[in-house]
Amino acid sequence: MASLLNISANLRRPVMVGVRAASAHAAAFRSALSNESATEVTTLDSGLRVASEPLPTQLATVGLWINAGSRYEDKHNNGTANFFEQVAFKGTTKRSQSALEQEVENLGAHLDASTGREETVFQARCLSKDVPKVIELLADIVQNPKIDDADVKRAREVLLGEIEKVEAGNLRNVVFDHLHSTAFQGTSLANTVWGPSSNIRSIKRDDLRGYVDSHFKAPRMVLAVAGDVRQTELEKLAEQHLGKVQSTFDGKPPTLSAVRFTGSEVRVRDDSIPLAHVAVAVEGCGVSDADALPLSVASSLIGSWDRSHGGGVNSASKLAVASATDKLSHNFESFNLTYRDTGLWGIYFECDPLMCEDMLFNVQNEWMRLCTMVTDGEVERAKRQLKTRLLAGLEGPQAISEDIGRQVLRQGRREPLHELERRIENVTAANVRDVAMKYIFDRCPAVASVGPVENLPDYMRIRSSMSWVRFCLRRLQGDFACSEKLEIISANFVFCTEENDEIRTFCSRSP
Repeated sequence: MASLLNISANLRRPVMVGVRAASAHAAAFRSALSNESATEVTTLDSGLRVASEPLPTQLATVGLWINAGSRYEDKHNNGTANFFEQVAFKGTTKRSQSALEQEVENLGAHLDASTGREETVFQARCLSKDVPKVIELLADIVQNPKIDDADVKRAREVLLGEIEKVEAGNLRNVVFDHLHSTAFQGTSLANTVWGPSSNIRSIKRDDLRGYVDSHFKAPRMVLAVAGDVRQTELEKLAEQHLGKVQSTFDGKPPTLSAVRFTGSEVRVRDDSIPLAHVAVAVEGCGVSDADALPLSVASSLIGSWDRSHGGGVNSASKLAVASATDKLSHNFESFNLTYRDTGLWGIYFECDPLMCEDMLFNVQNEWMRLCTMVTDGEVERAKRQLKTRLLAGLEGPQAISEDIGRQVLRQGRREPLHELERRIENVTAANVRDVAMKYIFDRCPAVASVGPVENLPDYMRIRSSMSWVRFCLRRLQGDFACSEKLEIISANFVFCTEENDEIRTFCSRSP
């Protein structure tokens, strides 16, 4: 017996060493996050917010973020925000297009602009020492745009050509546009960023000028900078170059209209396309909701996979293993899109025409497993993957500047990394099961598909697979965990009709 105890102690000792090492690494990791530079946010008298994070680098990214996008538009002017993006760098009342381009070239900088559903950003990457000049350039672009009819005409031709290219070649974007249009039908979140072709053909110079005058106001702007910068200097530069941006509105200020999620589907069958492109989603939550992080962990648990990357059979994702083993799909990605007051949680995949049904069957089985029997080990792994992805996405000034601008514009502050890490670490398997039951189980999904989708099940079959009939069979041995509402089926098994946490826990185990 003594020898067995010695062996047992020896076997346990490395495990304890491993636990102590893991704990030490976790503590060092949290300490490193706590020592990261804090994001400073200052609100000027005009309402414009200045946010920055100092970085030990000679490169910097300056972004001017504005509450403007397709969600602030209606069916008559949808596409105006993206249209203005095309003419923004055509010159200002102070600089011609050639002079603007020459100044940017001399600085070795790079100007860019992008429009989303809720935000528009004008951004520049430059050397840290050139940040004052770049801020002056961006301020000139948004305050004094030179919009003439010739530029509008050229931009219209470019936009119509780009829409044709997107519709023909970027089917993922097409599917997600369809997903938003059916999920949020009848609301502004259904608007595409591009807008319909009919609107693009009818947008005039005065429409663009009216858009700038009504949306580009100081309280709707955030100046976000990451690099070797100082907050006090940025505040002075913002006052100097953006101090004249108006803070009052002529009439009612633009606001976000209420959204409404509708379980529905849109199918665009085209058998000439080699692969079926499918997205299925349920309504998620807003970016500030307490459920946003558990839903992100759940999405990370489902994971993503691409057959060109290999390794599917050894993946932690059960769906990736099934996809690789049975050739269910060419790729898939789970997503959790969050907006200010709502979101979309779901999956996008591309598969062979005759594999749509099998792939969707496995997807929905995994979703139901999230609701009922996800384990602590799976959740721990998913949390590590989520941390890795979030931190890897903050490499360099550009990614950090974008994160600052987006968070400050939406939430008024940027969450410190150590605080985010702690919130992720506090997510448990029970939290994941609870949010999955709340947002996924027995909920009406939105479905969008493009390509050869004849094999995709009809909507009622998809809807019926969003739940499992919950019952448990248990051998008649000793005391029952569920002592009430029992119906004896045979001498060895019992059917439990009571739904509670005890029953659900038992149902997650094998009979």
